[in-house]
Amino acid sequence: MSRVPSWLGQVGAELTRMGERLDQRRAEADAEAEDGPVRVATRDSVPPPPAYAPAVPPKPDPSAAIPWGMRVAGEAGWRLLVLAGTVWVLMRVIGAVQLVVLAFVLGLLITALLQPTVAWLKRYGVPRGLATALTAIAGFVVMGLVGWFVVWQVMENIDDVSSRVTQGINELKRWLLNSPFHVTEAQINDIAKTLSDAVGSNTEKITSAGLQGLTVLVEVLTGMFLAMFSTLFLLYDGNKIWNWSLKFVPAAAREGVAGAGPRAWHTLTAYVRGTVLVALIDAVFIGLGLYLLDVPLAVPLAVFIFLGAFVPLVGALVSGALAVVVALVTQDVFTALMVLLVVLGVQQIEGHVLQPFILGRAVRVHPLAVVLAVAAGSLVAGIAGAVVAVPLVAVANTVVGYLRAYSQEQSLRDAPPPHGATAHGTAPTPSPDPRTPATVAAPDASGASAAAPASPASAAAPASAAPEPDAGPGPAAGSVPAPGAPPAPSIRPATAEGGDDTA
Repeated sequence: MSRVPSWLGQVGAELTRMGERLDQRRAEADAEAEDGPVRVATRDSVPPPPAYAPAVPPKPDPSAAIPWGMRVAGEAGWRLLVLAGTVWVLMRVIGAVQLVVLAFVLGLLITALLQPTVAWLKRYGVPRGLATALTAIAGFVVMGLVGWFVVWQVMENIDDVSSRVTQGINELKRWLLNSPFHVTEAQINDIAKTLSDAVGSNTEKITSAGLQGLTVLVEVLTGMFLAMFSTLFLLYDGNKIWNWSLKFVPAAAREGVAGAGPRAWHTLTAYVRGTVLVALIDAVFIGLGLYLLDVPLAVPLAVFIFLGAFVPLVGALVSGALAVVVALVTQDVFTALMVLLVVLGVQQIEGHVLQPFILGRAVRVHPLAVVLAVAAGSLVAGIAGAVVAVPLVAVANTVVGYLRAYSQEQSLRDAPPPHGATAHGTAPTPSPDPRTPATVAAPDASGASAAAPASPASAAAPASAAPEPDAGPGPAAGSVPAPGAPPAPSIRPATAEGGDDTA
């Protein structure tokens, strides 16, 4: 051992001292764990703050500093701004091609009116192309004949109406002279002269209005041609066009939109056919009343009442007021009052009997929504916008209602099925049948009886519908069917983990 180098002894002594220091620190750590922290003052340690110094709280998270209601309002605000911007851009695009959009919508309404005729001809073996051609030609010919008949009646009775209007103005002048308002003939002549001067000074404006009227006539003819063209293709290839349009819908929403389309079309056809029938009844009875009261232009006024019925509320008011004014100017006050009674009576029968009976529940729109839709449509696109506003609102109401119900059904279908001891409480329990023996549920691993779960969507389905293999209420495991009863649909067996039925 004497030959061992000296440095080796120093290393051993140093290792011994390190072991002692480690034992000391381990003892100090055990003491701190038992008696609390023990502060060892060193030269580099920082003294603790005094007890009277205020505590500085940590800075909160910026998202947590904003109130919850303000965060929700902000999230909803920027989404509403994006939606408003999208609607504004869409309205600008529609305004730029307003003639094309209105022509297509008019063609869609005419298609909804004529499509049942095409289907009826196809059921009797008529080819689709021939049925479409016959229906379209017959429909457009009838519309053209109605327009020609109205123009012919107006031209035939314009002289009689002019003479009666002149006579009515003279009677009004005599009544004003003999009235208690003390109107003199000089004042009446001054009013007539002022009107004549106004017409003479605005000749240029009237001429420009005539040129604008020519432009409007060209646009109307173009729109009619586009509407006829759209109607032909919608009658012939309506299903193909709809299936092609579904390709632009995202795949996640395609199933819901495909289900909403037929329901929207059913609502549109019900609205158009019901409105045409109600308008025809109004025109026939009011026109008959005008004819019996010897009011001139009875047939043109009846046609105007028929067309006005396509603008709910406003159209009936304007057409009825026009009939009353014509009766007042061409006949007398008593005749005008009788026409007013006829118009009010027919419109009351229409509102309380015809519309609920003919339209039924297919088209249910609140009167406030009707007024707002007609006002908005007239502001955006004039008379054409007022005509198409209400059917668009009715279709939108149907589509939104269906998509809401579809999303609820999807959420229930995608929800995890109940399992374990809670399945018996959440699954629908059928009413007991005295003819059916009591069922015995198979116990699960925990000792609780597990019943077969059923999705809420399948529970709401009618009893006549065939249940799917993975949905619908079924008998519990081990149940015995009633004598003579059909075999129950198979259900998935419960597993050992708490009676879960997932395969």
